[in-house]
Amino acid sequence: MSLKLHNSLTGQKEHFEPQNPDNVTLYVCGPTVYNYIHIGNGRSAANYDLLFRVLNALYPKVTYARNFTDVDDKINAAAKDEGVDISVFAEKYMQAYDEDMAKLGNLEPTIVPRATEHIGDIITTIEALIERGHAYAADGHVLFAVDSFDDYGKLSKRNTEDMIAGARVEVASYKKNPMDFVLWKPSSDDLPGWDSPWGRGRPGWHIECTAMIQKHLGETIDIHGGGTDLLFPHHENELAQGTCCSDHSGGYAKYWVHNAMLDIEGEKMSKSLGNFIVLRDILNEQPPELIRLALLTAHYRSNMNWSEQLLHQSRSLLDRLYTIKRDGDALITTDIDIRDTEFFAMLLDDLNTPKAFANLHELTTRFFKAESDDERAALKSEIHAIADFIGVMQMDAQAWFQGTSDDSALSADAIEALLEERVAAKEAKDFARADEIRDQLAAEGIQIKDTREGTLWSRDS
Repeated sequence: MSLKLHNSLTGQKEHFEPQNPDNVTLYVCGPTVYNYIHIGNGRSAANYDLLFRVLNALYPKVTYARNFTDVDDKINAAAKDEGVDISVFAEKYMQAYDEDMAKLGNLEPTIVPRATEHIGDIITTIEALIERGHAYAADGHVLFAVDSFDDYGKLSKRNTEDMIAGARVEVASYKKNPMDFVLWKPSSDDLPGWDSPWGRGRPGWHIECTAMIQKHLGETIDIHGGGTDLLFPHHENELAQGTCCSDHSGGYAKYWVHNAMLDIEGEKMSKSLGNFIVLRDILNEQPPELIRLALLTAHYRSNMNWSEQLLHQSRSLLDRLYTIKRDGDALITTDIDIRDTEFFAMLLDDLNTPKAFANLHELTTRFFKAESDDERAALKSEIHAIADFIGVMQMDAQAWFQGTSDDSALSADAIEALLEERVAAKEAKDFARADEIRDQLAAEGIQIKDTREGTLWSRDS
């Protein structure tokens, strides 16, 4: 089996060939923890979780690192506004992020490094850049000398003029070149800081990822991931400093993978437009599996349009999956190796989730049309293997259909009491009352289904 990934560095889809098939390395840029994350961040995390799952199915060991940026000017300002220490403030949002990821169904990364725990490694990396002639100290700052790296701009495919405009570079007297970027900067007494050869200060944003990669994953990693918004300047700068801080025989990262952005009902998500969706809010409002499935449906390199229609389509698929789980309860299933499925084969083609989910739809259709229990059992086995692999259909089927209700809706106990009354009415041949109860439940958005095992009920989506 061979995985293909689109490599942003070459602009082409390539066969993935890890340096060491016994330990594949994956690094993904995590959040800067100054607030709760939005649904677009959730999309990125879910897509890299899917890549992690695919790699785990192909290789005996995958080391996946996703960092926390827990020192940053945005964090400093927000912590100061709340009157709390930066460490207390950052810890609150790191914990919230972990809670959101767990609720979304993402696997835990192998390593979750924090910038503040790697200050010594960051200083060591900066010192190496200075010694090799790629960085210089000036006025308490240390800056990367862009002119020292001939391939600068290769990843983002930008020329110097575009990069200057895109970076909104700071014009400072201590810079030799306007494009030079900060590796270390001085801290005043009211800001967090650490002692260094250049005075008390704190790291720039880009250097932390390189230092943590070198510490935990080695000089050259297999895959580096993140959103397209990080291509420039963050990943361009990271590639430059990461290549220059030591002798890389295999480069800094062999494959650069970037996910596209998410729009809301056809418009860019923005607080000013009132369409900003906080991930944990929608995870509390909707079944988390519904959000997970919806976030995975679009190809990771395509812009996603988050909409009510997308949620409706995703819920429809989940309803079909849970119907199979519930109504096929008596079928004897067998374990299926996910690698033997057509669904997985489609994921091997640059995580082609649209085609993979079309295959899953086809399998559910075939299940409902199947004429023998043997065929239904085989299809259910495959469907369960796929659902388990992507992290959905993990609830009890009846719990899925019964869902949750708002304060004005009938409670589960009230519905069960009406169903018991309906059974009693039918036994007493009071069919008019039985029909009244059915209509009453329908009016409340409760659908019922009589089976040999009893009456099943579900709330309307």
